[in-house]
Amino acid sequence: MYQDSTPGPGLALIGLGFAVGAGGYFLITEPASWGTLLGLASLAALLLVVLGRWRRPLGWPLVAMVLGVGWSHLWVCSLLCAPFPEALAQQDVTIVGRIASLPDVTSHRTRFLFEVERLTHADEVIDFSGRVRLSWYRDAPALSAGERWRFTARLKSPHGFVNPGGFDYERWLFRQQIKATGYVRAEPAPQPLDSDAGRYWLDRWRQDLRARLHQALPEGVGAALVPALVIGDRSALTSAYWEVFSRTGTSHLIAISGLHVGLVSGALFLLIRRAWALLPGLALWVAAPRAGALGALAAAFGYAALSGFAVSTQRALAMLAVVLIALLAGRTLRAASALLLALAAVLLVDPAAVLDYGFWLSFGAVAVLLYALRGRLGPPGWIARWGAAQWAVGLGLLPLLIAFFGQASLIAPLVNLLAVPLFGLLLPVILLATLAFSISAWDWPLLIVDGLLTQGYALLAWTADLPWATIMLGDRPGWVWLLAGLGTLLLLAPRGIPARWLGAVLLLPLWLARPPAPAPGELQVTLLDVGQGLAGVLRPHRHTLVYDTGPRFPSGFNTGAAVVAPYLRHQGIDTIDILMISHADLDHAGGLQGLLDAVPARRILSGEPKALGQTRAEHCQRGQQWHWDGVDFAVLHPSDRVERGNDSSCVLRVSVGATTLLWPGDAEAGVERALVQREGAGLRAEVLIAGHHGSASSTTAPFLHAVAPDWVLFSMGWKNRYGFPAPVVRERVIASGATSLETPSTGAIRLRIDPATGLQVARPYRAQADRLWRHHPVPVTAR
Repeated sequence: MYQDSTPGPGLALIGLGFAVGAGGYFLITEPASWGTLLGLASLAALLLVVLGRWRRPLGWPLVAMVLGVGWSHLWVCSLLCAPFPEALAQQDVTIVGRIASLPDVTSHRTRFLFEVERLTHADEVIDFSGRVRLSWYRDAPALSAGERWRFTARLKSPHGFVNPGGFDYERWLFRQQIKATGYVRAEPAPQPLDSDAGRYWLDRWRQDLRARLHQALPEGVGAALVPALVIGDRSALTSAYWEVFSRTGTSHLIAISGLHVGLVSGALFLLIRRAWALLPGLALWVAAPRAGALGALAAAFGYAALSGFAVSTQRALAMLAVVLIALLAGRTLRAASALLLALAAVLLVDPAAVLDYGFWLSFGAVAVLLYALRGRLGPPGWIARWGAAQWAVGLGLLPLLIAFFGQASLIAPLVNLLAVPLFGLLLPVILLATLAFSISAWDWPLLIVDGLLTQGYALLAWTADLPWATIMLGDRPGWVWLLAGLGTLLLLAPRGIPARWLGAVLLLPLWLARPPAPAPGELQVTLLDVGQGLAGVLRPHRHTLVYDTGPRFPSGFNTGAAVVAPYLRHQGIDTIDILMISHADLDHAGGLQGLLDAVPARRILSGEPKALGQTRAEHCQRGQQWHWDGVDFAVLHPSDRVERGNDSSCVLRVSVGATTLLWPGDAEAGVERALVQREGAGLRAEVLIAGHHGSASSTTAPFLHAVAPDWVLFSMGWKNRYGFPAPVVRERVIASGATSLETPSTGAIRLRIDPATGLQVARPYRAQADRLWRHHPVPVTAR
């Protein structure tokens, strides 16, 4: 018999307390000390005693909150309390362990997670273990999950670019519980130790299935999507695929998550319940709803295992388990209580889930649906009700999507209105086709699936190409997000609420407000953190100049698309007035096409225009000058004589009142000598971007003496293989008395120059964006 009762609010409040404590811990910037945790626990115990006398229900949520803090601390401490030793960065170490993921294989490298069991350096055992991310660049054999190897590798602490509006790679590594990154050395030769999968038997099976799927499916959409939807392997999905999914608001259909797990478990629940009801004998043994719940829970667990228990599937499994366990126990959960208990369950399984955008979008979608539709008379007909649900989710999540990604799909509600039901029909077909192939080696069901996916993706791609498919918005002040949240709540409120139309008015600042531009006569300068390369943005009041676009890598990753374009969008810049590419080397021009694909440029100047592959590119030449909004720009080099390579770099001087910046690109000693002879005292600049990233062939003593900078800025990669900045350059800069900043230790470097107040150097962005996972390397020039 089912109990017609619901758990009181106490359990839900306890769950809420645990969630607040577990999630709130990730707001701090360094792990809490054990003394602090002990103090919190003592305070909670005292409050429990005091409150227990007259308001007992408040005591236990406080205890749960402290437990949540402690639980998150244990998770964080497993990563940060015994980190990879900074002193061993980029030195040869010997590691022994097992391959802990499906290897990601491309034409130029094999990448995989490696669970380190033992690490030695110079025959000394180092106290380090845990997960590292390795790349094997040359002559990598076929690797299998679970294999045990001995590698000589070079590792370093998790480190990534840190820029306004950019992807936080360090956060991603932290979230994946990766304690170091690096690469396998060819010598001494890697040694296989054990071919058994060990505890990674499930990943080994998933890898074998992936290989069979790739053999059965022709190269194309099906070969990329079927492994993603069946085993959670998205390695074949290129950035072009994700761009289509992002612009159409269908990314949630590709990453195995609550929708997928819910579809599979829900289908099995209904199937078992219907079958159980047809067999009265079974119903006497166990009630049909309970049998369906058991089957649904088993199906959800099986699908999560098939996906490798990815983070999103763990979250979905925990949420579903709360509902199904309540059903098995014969308890009826209030919707709000179920949501809070699911929230606590997810954080109990994985306290760092709060770092996932999917966490907030998943719970936000459920909360929006409960707020907008629960307890109301919906429109007649299931199509109208489904449309109302899509409208509620699309509108309700709009502020979150823009806050997280800087863009939102305008066509997502309409696309999902059709795509989600069709996907609900297609996913079981994909899984059954894979099952048939696994059992019988029949590939024709998979080929049918491939055809369906190919046609569906083509339709999505056509839709994504619509110019109004998405909106891109820059940074917004906090009050705008507050008004946007209130506006969505008002628009989704019950029809009886008066003046619901005011919600649309409250949403207007989200579109109309723009990031503040420099005042007339001011100049905003940002030297972006692009690793071993160079990219900067100079912004007077109404114009934008981008100087270089950073590197491109063999994988196709480029900082033009990944760093420069997101920064420009974050600042509300949709057009570049002048894109100046100093010269054609890949560490300066590698991101050119990626940037132009995202943000158009009115004019392109370069020291090597023909080598860029851009027909519109013009030659930058000494004597070119222009005046924007009170800011003067002048090209000092190259001259009429044709230069190649580093010495062809555009040397740019920018002046605001009495303050000057100098951007020499990669110009080397010969060019510097010519500039000193020709310009003399005209080279004086308060800020110098160090030439050639701090190479010994640039920033020579005579040039540094002529420029006499107060600040020298280095753009380079952390622990770069060239050893930049060179020791001799460091010594010159220190001797000159200039203050130096380096992008690896500061992140993006931001300056503001006002003709009245002069130069202002903002707080380093790496420090401003400080978080638990943030890496803080010691500046090279400070050693």
